[in-house]
Amino acid sequence: MKDFNKKNIPNTPEEPAKPPRLNKYVANAGICSRRKADEHIKNGLVQVNDEVILQMGYRVQPGDVVKFEGKVIEPEKNKVYILMNKPKNVVTTVSDEKARKTVMEIVKNACTERIYPVGRLDRNTTGLLLLTNDGSLADKLMHPRNGVRKIYHVTLDKPVTRKHIQAIRDGITLEDGDVMVDKVDYLDEGDKTIISIEIHIGRNRIVRRIFEYFKYVVKKLDRVYYGGLTKKKITRGHWRHLTEKEVIMLKHFS
Repeated sequence: MKDFNKKNIPNTPEEPAKPPRLNKYVANAGICSRRKADEHIKNGLVQVNDEVILQMGYRVQPGDVVKFEGKVIEPEKNKVYILMNKPKNVVTTVSDEKARKTVMEIVKNACTERIYPVGRLDRNTTGLLLLTNDGSLADKLMHPRNGVRKIYHVTLDKPVTRKHIQAIRDGITLEDGDVMVDKVDYLDEGDKTIISIEIHIGRNRIVRRIFEYFKYVVKKLDRVYYGGLTKKKITRGHWRHLTEKEVIMLKHFS
């Protein structure tokens, strides 16, 4: 019998890596997620060698000069991951036409790399917000199929009835479809105006709309848990870099 040891195995050269797609290039430059980059490309905001590229599958070749909104961009070599405890009255955007304070102002001295928020919290919603320049991770965290767990504490204008708690557990139908939550209950049985709700869906203003459906007014909305991360040791309006262990956890969650 022939001995198939390492000497008998022919060396097969590795295939050269393909040039990155344009949306990945934009995402890795810390502009936005890949999905958002697709929108920017579609809207004509991205140029390659001074030519607007609308082709989604375009691959950036060595030597290509890529611009976003007229400014040259390049992939960030260092990946940055920042966790913020977002305060109220701050918008979750990179810039704001109305000159309102943005989350980027809070982290302006956090790093030299260009970063952006993963997902969005309403201006009056507080709590956990991740900012990064890792486009692949941002896409993974925001894609509905991955079911990233989020827990909110909701303060309402009046006590929530047990009947309505059960109705939310059973599932309700809003104007944009059925809504199923993972868990919902009183945060403290002694105060029925404060509810803890766990969801993995990411539809716009979904938590507020769930309670508005039952005619409650949301007075406070605070995200206290996001994909395994908590607000521990981060006071409101402050931030910290993720640990290496936390980054690995986010990249390999299931």
